[in-house]
Amino acid sequence: MTVSVQSFTALKEEIIKNVESNKELYLSTSHQIHEKPEIGNEEFFASALLTDILEKEGFEVKKAVAGHETSFIARKKSSKPGPSIAFLAEYDALPGLGHGCGHNIIGTTSVAAAIALSKVLEETGGEAVVFGTPAEEGGPNGSAKGSFVKHGLVEGIDAALMVHPHGQTRLTTTSLAVDPLDFEYIGKPAHAAASPHEGINALDAVLQLFSGINALRQQLPDDVRIHGIITHGGDAPNIIPEYAKARFYIRAATRTRLNEVTRKVKAVAEAAALATGAKVNIIAFQNEVDNLLLNKHFDAVFKEVVEELGETIAVDDKGIGSTDAGNISQVVPTIHPYIKIGADEIVPHTVPFKEAAASPTGDHGLLTGAKALALTALHLITETDTLAEIKAEFKERKALEA
Repeated sequence: MTVSVQSFTALKEEIIKNVESNKELYLSTSHQIHEKPEIGNEEFFASALLTDILEKEGFEVKKAVAGHETSFIARKKSSKPGPSIAFLAEYDALPGLGHGCGHNIIGTTSVAAAIALSKVLEETGGEAVVFGTPAEEGGPNGSAKGSFVKHGLVEGIDAALMVHPHGQTRLTTTSLAVDPLDFEYIGKPAHAAASPHEGINALDAVLQLFSGINALRQQLPDDVRIHGIITHGGDAPNIIPEYAKARFYIRAATRTRLNEVTRKVKAVAEAAALATGAKVNIIAFQNEVDNLLLNKHFDAVFKEVVEELGETIAVDDKGIGSTDAGNISQVVPTIHPYIKIGADEIVPHTVPFKEAAASPTGDHGLLTGAKALALTALHLITETDTLAEIKAEFKERKALEA
């Protein structure tokens, strides 16, 4: 629906007031999650904390969706028709490090934004939705946003958004698509000194895999990244290894290009098995991750809002790794901007970043991020032309990647 400038201003003020009036709850929630870090698909405390807040605010919450025990979908709908806007909540920690990526802020920010938006829905129409998506950092059955897409849970959503903590406030950048694969080789044991000819060396197959991938690199485009480790290489040096396994992340700028690269890597894996006589099993140990489909019109709305809230946008077009928000972005228009929580130079997945995620600057970023997300969503719900432009750009960019 379209509202007057005067009405829009009043709605903005109501949203900001709601975040501010609940700031102690939101900061406490973020700090509690930070103090009790849980790795992917084990975020029972964080999930319960966030869903409890949403339920108390009148959201209809469905838990344990898409094959993830700690996932949820929370919805609050106006009696009037309008767009459905999804806020993406992450709340998993890094193994050993804790919240070194600031997901305690992400989950709380998205919940706070959805609640603030819900307070004006009876006037604007539409729906506020929170996707509680575990295991963004990956691991077994990781990258739950991919599961949400596969289970059709994104259907009916008009746009999705989240904000990620960082050293600088920035707009959405490119991210790489990822195929996370295990290569498991089965050989035959034998005494390595007395009868090596009777064995089939599974570790040799893994080494051939690494050599083959290294040879492949010179034939690959600049955006491709392939990196792996040996997770099992045998049990004793005097036994021909019967079992060996390597784990790889294969990345590329687009899903289309990554599919071709992954096909080549799998061919290398099969060749290593053929060369050594071992059997190979290729296992996707978590959801594949897609690249972020950028949306400049959507980002422009966020930019206007966050600058009005006092943030300075840093210009940076470089992508930083991968995120399963990319999977959502391939289905509906999505943005994944960043909010400043510390010094410009802090780097995610480090101790200083973890400390920033529970600092006064981090708290400020959380509250600003919540307001920015809710106000961005308000623009989409109340400005028909803006949402139409965002959807048109999504279709254009999607067609170009086909």
